[in-house]
Amino acid sequence: MHEKIAFSTLLWYNKKKLKLQQGENEMGIYLNPENVDFQEVLNSKIYVDKSELIQYTNSVLRTTQKYICVSRPRRFGKSMAANMLTAYYSRGCDSRGLFQGLKIATHPDFEKYLNQYNVIHLNMRDYLTESENMKELIQFVEDDLLDELQQEFSDLRMPRRKTLVKALEQAFVQYKIPFVFIIDEWDCIFRVHKSDAASQKEYLDFLRNLLKDKSYIALAYMTGILPIKKYGEHSAINVFYEYSMTDASPIEEFTGFTEQEVRQLCEQYEMPFSETKKWYDGYCVDGVSIYNPKSVVEAMLRGKFSNYWTKTETYEALKVYIDLNQDGLRDKIAQMIAGEKVAVNPDKFQNDMTTFHSADDVLTLLVHLGYLTYDEQNRIVWIPNGEVRQEFINSIEDGGWEPVVQAIRSSERLLQATLSGDEQTVAELIEQAHQANASILKYNDENALSCVISLAYYSAQKNYTLHREMPARKGFADIVFEPNRNCNLPALIVELKWGHSAEEAVEQIKRKDYLDCLQNYHGEILLVGVNYDKEKHHTCKMERVTR
Repeated sequence: MHEKIAFSTLLWYNKKKLKLQQGENEMGIYLNPENVDFQEVLNSKIYVDKSELIQYTNSVLRTTQKYICVSRPRRFGKSMAANMLTAYYSRGCDSRGLFQGLKIATHPDFEKYLNQYNVIHLNMRDYLTESENMKELIQFVEDDLLDELQQEFSDLRMPRRKTLVKALEQAFVQYKIPFVFIIDEWDCIFRVHKSDAASQKEYLDFLRNLLKDKSYIALAYMTGILPIKKYGEHSAINVFYEYSMTDASPIEEFTGFTEQEVRQLCEQYEMPFSETKKWYDGYCVDGVSIYNPKSVVEAMLRGKFSNYWTKTETYEALKVYIDLNQDGLRDKIAQMIAGEKVAVNPDKFQNDMTTFHSADDVLTLLVHLGYLTYDEQNRIVWIPNGEVRQEFINSIEDGGWEPVVQAIRSSERLLQATLSGDEQTVAELIEQAHQANASILKYNDENALSCVISLAYYSAQKNYTLHREMPARKGFADIVFEPNRNCNLPALIVELKWGHSAEEAVEQIKRKDYLDCLQNYHGEILLVGVNYDKEKHHTCKMERVTR
């Protein structure tokens, strides 16, 4: 073990020596770095202006709100934001030209704070990769910053105890210029060393000692995937204001793309907005609709829709969590694959990847990882879009999910039977799906049957937008399949009955004017009535109308 540590330490010092020989430290690697990373972002083929985040960070400088922790899923623009803030505040560069033409340049306080602070920018994943344990990681951080403090401030009167905190305090007292901390991937320790509680606590204690209640700090901005780890009722760094996927206001629009931004990109690249929305929308962040930026950019540049975000990580990462089946988790996952929303309580989540006391804890983690989205007002979660839904399908293809998978595999046959008016085949296929999934999903009424049918018609989502309980003139239509734009298929209105008749279901559609829910649609509509009786026998009745 000692040999491994000694070897990693040697590599680290050699790497640092090389940087110094190459002159990389002239403007600072970690302290007051250049703005080249943000320059690369601006040079990219697609750049969406998120510079108004700076207006918010400017508003909290030197206030009790100066501690900010932003957690978002991977590839949601977190590092871009960190690089932008570094370029704006760092005294190691002149970024006036970079920000000209961006939104922040029009704000009255733009010049006031531009390149006026000592910035310390750290990517903790780099240190995690280079170190063998937490003690070594912390030592590397402290050594790097102490070295650069002494190089930046050649006449700095180093304290007798040459600790990082003491040196920062002395630098602030001596030069009167406060520090802005930008810490990217701050939570990688908790994701890589999921079960190492001792190292996690040591790391949090280090951050607390470095950041909490320090007069030399003007702003501390951390970004990662997970919110801050809880220990009991308190966190070691509880001074931070957290802006997560479950509570992001007032900066919810600055990570991820807004709908208006995506519309503009679709116009620019001549891509259909409706299809883009279906593939990559669905993240509800404090009422704001947020799109996955990684996937949107890839789709625009490549000119085709695909699973771009989910390809950056194997589906096995998702499978680990959904296979837990804790506290009825499997039932909830099946419901969401079918298009339903399920209730969740995120309050007890411990902000790590190992502590799960209920299905709610797993579902909350999946929200932070980007696999689910969360409605704070109604406290419900669901699968956000087609890209992520396919990842769930990939994850359940084995391991006890056979009934659900079989229903999905039969869905194309069911859709074709429906479109051709084959009532008997439709009834048989729905009956098979219902009986196969009853043991998992415990369906015994109309609401349960509705979920089964959504699963059974899974393939329809390629060409249709599914609406559950869609409001009409005299009630709510159970399930409505609205064809996508430029799709020549008929619309479907499906009404479900338990213990009645399929004919009654069709008559109800007409009697209660459920066709009214398709006000903007003109064309053929297929009315589908499905009944399930006490003997578990299913029947179907269909009728075609034109509107």
